[in-house]
Amino acid sequence: MKNKEIYLKDIKQGEKVASTFLVAEKNMAFSLKGSPYLNVRLKDKTGELDGKVWDNAMELDQQFKKGDIIYIEGKAANYKNSIQISIVKIVKNAWEDVEPADYLPAAKGEVVAMFDEMLAYVEKIQTKPLQDLLQAFFRDQKTVELFQRAPAAKGFHHIYLGGLLEHTLSVVRLLEKVSEHYPTLNKDMLITGGILHDIGKIYEFSYDHIIDYSDEGRLIGHIVMGVEMIDKKIDNIPDFPPQLALELRHIILSHHGEFEFGSPKRPKTLEALVVHYIDDLDAKFNAFQILITDSTNTDSDWTNYNRLLERFIYKGKPRV
Repeated sequence: MKNKEIYLKDIKQGEKVASTFLVAEKNMAFSLKGSPYLNVRLKDKTGELDGKVWDNAMELDQQFKKGDIIYIEGKAANYKNSIQISIVKIVKNAWEDVEPADYLPAAKGEVVAMFDEMLAYVEKIQTKPLQDLLQAFFRDQKTVELFQRAPAAKGFHHIYLGGLLEHTLSVVRLLEKVSEHYPTLNKDMLITGGILHDIGKIYEFSYDHIIDYSDEGRLIGHIVMGVEMIDKKIDNIPDFPPQLALELRHIILSHHGEFEFGSPKRPKTLEALVVHYIDDLDAKFNAFQILITDSTNTDSDWTNYNRLLERFIYKGKPRV
């Protein structure tokens, strides 16, 4: 198995580049003079960079596809305050010849420890039907394996392997603190909703070689998928209280908050309201952190403009 030669975060302007990368995206374009060129989005565990193929673009385009590992040779240059690689050579590599962990970013926390902590929250649930429901999910080995590996998103927050577990655990930690501040909340419902709010994401995404949407993810989405998964588990739990099921479904269906953000319903219970805001807070905090950490605009205290957040982010002074 070949060792990775260089990581994207270490590439500097003017350097020659000869290494393997994951193809995150690729598309053919044409210059104003009508000459074809190839855009290639390169990825490894440290980030992503754009590459351009100016010569033999049509020929090289046929040799690889999105999700492949390619060996490239080229030179790094500065373009609009970001590093871009001008590629002169591309050779497709087999996944079997590389270490996959070098090309897919992963959560910084230790997965087993994070999952054990989440299971400790499950054990604290005193409402037996909710406890039974959570156990039905996390005693299933396939669900556990997928939950520990899945990302939380494709392009906004926790966009790495283990991101779903990291995000869910962070949400549950915050929900516990909020339940102490607002004791009228149904804590068991709140925590259960927090644990299961994104459960559909284990099937919404594909994440073997590249993080992308599955067909089911594009056609249905994790909110509806999550409710379907919960309904199936509830069907196998005798005498599950209909009111509990109704309120839990509502948390899942409303956790995106607004119709424009894909929520079939807006929050109409205290627990649904809190899960929505804590989920949104944790997602946006992580997105801000990633933008600040990964910013390549070293000449400014601001990140580049982010289309999803519709703003620049102030990096400020180094944080301890």
